[in-house]
Amino acid sequence: MSQIRIHDTLTNSKKELEFSDKVRIYLCGVTVYDQSHIGHARTIIVFDTLRRFLEANGTQVELIQNFTDVDDKIINRAKEQGESASGLSSKYIQTYFEDSDRLNIRRATNYPKATEHIDDMINLIQKLVDNESAYVSKNGVYFRVSKFSEYGKLSKKKTEDLESGARIEVDEAKESPFDFALWKFSDEQPNWESPWGKGRPGWHIECSAMSIKYLGKNFEIHGGGRDLIFPHHENEIAQSESFTSEQFAKIWMHAGMITINGEKMSKSIGNVKSINHVLESWGPNVARLFCVSGHYSKPIDYTEDLLKENLIKLRQIETCYYELRLAEGTQETEDVSSLLEDSRVKFDAALNDDFNTPLALSVFFNMIKNVNSLAAEEKITENISEKMLPVLEYMLDVLGLKIQTVSDEEIKSVFALIKKRENLREQKQFEEADKIRDKIASMGISLIDHKNRTIWMKKEIIKAEK
Repeated sequence: MSQIRIHDTLTNSKKELEFSDKVRIYLCGVTVYDQSHIGHARTIIVFDTLRRFLEANGTQVELIQNFTDVDDKIINRAKEQGESASGLSSKYIQTYFEDSDRLNIRRATNYPKATEHIDDMINLIQKLVDNESAYVSKNGVYFRVSKFSEYGKLSKKKTEDLESGARIEVDEAKESPFDFALWKFSDEQPNWESPWGKGRPGWHIECSAMSIKYLGKNFEIHGGGRDLIFPHHENEIAQSESFTSEQFAKIWMHAGMITINGEKMSKSIGNVKSINHVLESWGPNVARLFCVSGHYSKPIDYTEDLLKENLIKLRQIETCYYELRLAEGTQETEDVSSLLEDSRVKFDAALNDDFNTPLALSVFFNMIKNVNSLAAEEKITENISEKMLPVLEYMLDVLGLKIQTVSDEEIKSVFALIKKRENLREQKQFEEADKIRDKIASMGISLIDHKNRTIWMKKEIIKAEK
């Protein structure tokens, strides 16, 4: 595998991913107060695909993805619904895993929860207080931004240019409006005892404590959506590097947002598309293809037209798989070696160069088109299929696409049914033949007619197609 280069937000340049025995990735997870939406899915699918590519090429990956399960949003939503904050967060963690599994996302190495790491956060905060990077006020413990001279290096924001606004908490107890909460005093549940008083952690300290605990002081990739660059990741850098006196993450990798018809997803507008909604309408493969159809660092617009385009592409993939899987004959009709080698080299090269999934997909679909053209000319034989299937399956695995595959036994049984139907039709037993046709259809099978034979494919059922 060639060395992969990824755009690092901190240096604003492509950096080689350097590692010793494994690649350690910390991915900022969801705040569990509601169903996860397609914007969350895009970020998670991008990092899942990156992990799959690395692992498919022999690189070990340790992926940590946290759950923020204590937060003002969770507490407020729990009050509205008349349940405990822990009960609400547990419910949405469960729905997250259900959505994630349906999207064919590999489980992370660990999913730490903020509430299970309060002691780690308190220890981190205590050191920051001890070295005067943080101070205690009447409302809580705050990070002293003035003590971290490089503040703003990730977001390229300068403190003198920042104005106190919606993303900066206004609090007269702070020394500076730019200082941010590490610990918030509160008598309201959920809360924990600390050396400074009863309360709960600030949002930013959670990820610093959990990433350092599981991955060490300096790991390979810190990831998340672009909306987290400021203030969340900026604040993580400030408090983590003040704690360790070392560089925090080697590469900061950020995924672009998903817009809906050009507008930001917003509950007030009512245009938020939950992962469940997208899965129910379009299925996991179309959702995954859509999420990697644009470069990971750029925004992508959620439209019905783009989803339909990806559905057409899914059908081309399914056709290709079954043309190869059901190939007959051993004669070498075509030399496909150069097509396969060229496709694999270009596919990997695209992903090695700042994880360019749109370019990798164009290589992938060019190969699919070539295979389907050969199949239409009845030039796909078993010998050719044996060479092509491993390359197709490698790309499917990296992209996380799960085609409705079949075993050799299933192939035999379906062809036996098709043969039986043909015999019944020849004997003019049309009613019996129709029953077999209905049985074949109930198995989710579509027939593909060639000049000299009929083959078939199992298609993923997509509600939006009906």
